Amino acid sequence: MDADRLRRAFLGFFEERDHTVVPSSSLIPHHPTAPLFTNAGMNQFVPYFLGEEPAPYPRAASVQKCVRTADIDVVGTTTRHCTFFEMLGNFSFGDYFKEGAIRLAWKLAVEVLGYDGDRIWATVHDDDDEAEQLWIDAVGLPPERVQRRGDEDNFWEMQKGAPGPCGPNSELYYDRGAEHGAGGGPAHGSEERFLEFWNLVFMEFQRRPDGTLVELPTKNVDTGAGFERNLVLLQGVDSVFDTDVMWAIREEAERLTGCPYGRDERTDVSLRIMTDHARAVSFLVSDGVFPSNEDRGYVLRRLIRRAVRHAHLLGVDKPVTPELVAATVSVMGDAYPDLAASAGFVTEVVGREEERFRETLKTGSVILDEALGELGEGGRLGGDVAFRLHDTYGFPLEVTQEIAAERGVEVDVEAFETAMAEQRRRAKAARRSVGPVAADPAAYRELLDRHGPTEFVGYDRAEAEAEVLAVLPAGDGKVEVFLDRSPFYAEGGGQVGDTGTLRTDRGVLRIIDTTPAVAGLHRHLAEVVEGEVEPGDTGRASIDAERRAHTQRNHTGTHLLHAALRTVLGTQVRQQGSYVGPDRLRFDINHHAPLTPDELAAVEELVNDEVLSNHPVRAFQTTMDEAREMGALMFFGDKYGDIVRVVEAGPRSLELCGGTHEHALGGIGPLKIVSEGSIGSNLRRVEAVTGTASLTRIGSEERTLVRVAELLRSSPDEVYEAVERLLARQRQLDDELKALRSAQARNEAGLLAATAVDGAVVARRDGLGPDQLRDLAVATRDAPGVHTVVLVGSPDGERVSVVGAVAKGRRPTAGELAVAAAKAVGGGGNPKAEDLAVAGGRDPDAIDAAIAVVRHTLGLGGA
Repeated sequence: MDADRLRRAFLGFFEERDHTVVPSSSLIPHHPTAPLFTNAGMNQFVPYFLGEEPAPYPRAASVQKCVRTADIDVVGTTTRHCTFFEMLGNFSFGDYFKEGAIRLAWKLAVEVLGYDGDRIWATVHDDDDEAEQLWIDAVGLPPERVQRRGDEDNFWEMQKGAPGPCGPNSELYYDRGAEHGAGGGPAHGSEERFLEFWNLVFMEFQRRPDGTLVELPTKNVDTGAGFERNLVLLQGVDSVFDTDVMWAIREEAERLTGCPYGRDERTDVSLRIMTDHARAVSFLVSDGVFPSNEDRGYVLRRLIRRAVRHAHLLGVDKPVTPELVAATVSVMGDAYPDLAASAGFVTEVVGREEERFRETLKTGSVILDEALGELGEGGRLGGDVAFRLHDTYGFPLEVTQEIAAERGVEVDVEAFETAMAEQRRRAKAARRSVGPVAADPAAYRELLDRHGPTEFVGYDRAEAEAEVLAVLPAGDGKVEVFLDRSPFYAEGGGQVGDTGTLRTDRGVLRIIDTTPAVAGLHRHLAEVVEGEVEPGDTGRASIDAERRAHTQRNHTGTHLLHAALRTVLGTQVRQQGSYVGPDRLRFDINHHAPLTPDELAAVEELVNDEVLSNHPVRAFQTTMDEAREMGALMFFGDKYGDIVRVVEAGPRSLELCGGTHEHALGGIGPLKIVSEGSIGSNLRRVEAVTGTASLTRIGSEERTLVRVAELLRSSPDEVYEAVERLLARQRQLDDELKALRSAQARNEAGLLAATAVDGAVVARRDGLGPDQLRDLAVATRDAPGVHTVVLVGSPDGERVSVVGAVAKGRRPTAGELAVAAAKAVGGGGNPKAEDLAVAGGRDPDAIDAAIAVVRHTLGLGGA
């Protein structure tokens, strides 16, 4: 049974038994309790398990793409671990429970997939008498082939100890025979012999943040059958890397490296890593993850670099990732059309990351090799060396550790972490924003269950009569107010929440923010202005209409901006985040390079052409399938239901969006881009203003232009030419100054050359920039009778510059001399430079000691 047949057989079996077939969700999960990546089939169903949202169907089945990186260091060293894998799953939301799950699993395994029932073992939780008896009585497994195990093996959680849905589980294992290891069943035998192929989770608890377990509103089922492991059994092979979803990619790795699989274990480890990581990086980039130094992007970067380094270990100096991505698309593209559609973009992103890392690998490997060469096997590499490699050369700690481990050397990680602590704290602070402290989510769900979702009436009105359902304390003298209906937009999709007032007969509240407490329930954060407001009161809820008008102009402008960016830069551009407020709009996209002035001008022109067309803006609801057929865009970080709201902003923009918008494009007013810049690797941020803010900005720029023209004694129309003349004069003066400095350097070089001892000059020169010091060293070296020059000095009293210049063929080389001096002042450089080397350090107080080291190296005396 090949991969495609297995997917069809699994989904067909459950579809025949009234399960709704649900497509795989993104690898980027969205629930607050979710892990970094989608790591199980149940991730997309968490709101249904927790009772936060009603399940749209009682039963479901899916084939889910997953990524798990907890065992990344193990991947490649075994024949069964993967970072990317597919998970077959069937789910019940308060419908069938243990008996139904067990009977369905057995029927599919034995009657459809053809597994030998006499070789199947089951494990259950230590306390699960019911599941054990069901395997024995309902299925007919002999009691000796049903084993009990503890929490570590048979209690399932998304992440061990983390908040979220959980429950006892029962696992199915297949006995592959004595040739694969020791017997005794899965509890006592070999993992290679007893291969787990299905996990049935009886999801009946929720773990709270304090670690306690509470029962879920309904008893649910979540099963996961490892796709690749089932293929191992069905195809009769020994390894997941021999299955039809892996071997073609592995063969491409063999072709690229020239190393056949199966001849040498160390080579096989590298080939397996390249094969597995090729799949992971291809799907992650396709789903909107981009290499960076934080969170998901950091994991992706590590996967790419690990694959490239193992290709490097096998002697490959040319790029390998483009071909590995192509092989992955060839194997997986039919099952996952989105991957095939984005193949070109994935190849570009991954290939560019590989090129950058190969430069890092080349530089860092030389320095690390030297440090490891001084230690020998059993040594301990200092954390300061690992930190310098990371901080100065971008060499990842994990790569340092892997290379060191291959030499039998341990890295002092504690010292490295100490050096990194401040940077890590800054990074953490930058990516976390702290909002109001939330009440117990259970209180929100109780409100939702009792009163239903908040009726949002704010698409077409600015105020409404509303009943107060609840008032909860929010700290700092504030309260959270919940209404039966509300004109206040709750923050979402990048758009900020509305502000305004709530007036009742007994009090007035100032609404300072509106956010979703849970899906469907609006939380109005408020300050009491006068009187009091209690549940049961009725009053008039009014938004700040002027603030809303500015905000929705910016929101509709964001849609036009997105469409224009995709037109100018290409349809591979995807939204990575946004902010839509009353003051400005911010739009983040994936793109590998800064936008040029011409590109920015083209984007702005396209948007404003649309504004002038004054096409109507139309919002309507439809099904998700119909929205996809219409070509509506949906974005990273957003979660959608089966019924979605589509916003059509003119003929070129069609997006899924729940926000508020102008009724016609002309209402936006002019849009002006005010900035564009990088916010991370392969991520760009565009900021813009619309309406009156745009006119204010244009007016300010015009007044600035007039003032500049006055300073240049020109007219605004001729400012460009006036600046060009000024810059030409500046360049002329710079050239004259450079000539004067060159003459001065030649004079000083003559004085330094006169101090040469046996053709060598070693001296201190402070107050010179690195370029000036280099020019002086070269001029001195080229003077008659001089072949070796080392100059050390501080340009500013805080840093140290070192330059070595030697005649061709002389030893020691310029690099060796410069690095020797740099080490003395707490720095480093490139020891392989031959006739000219520039280095640096951080300790000006040690300059004299550095000079003494060089003099000693040259045999001129000194320390």
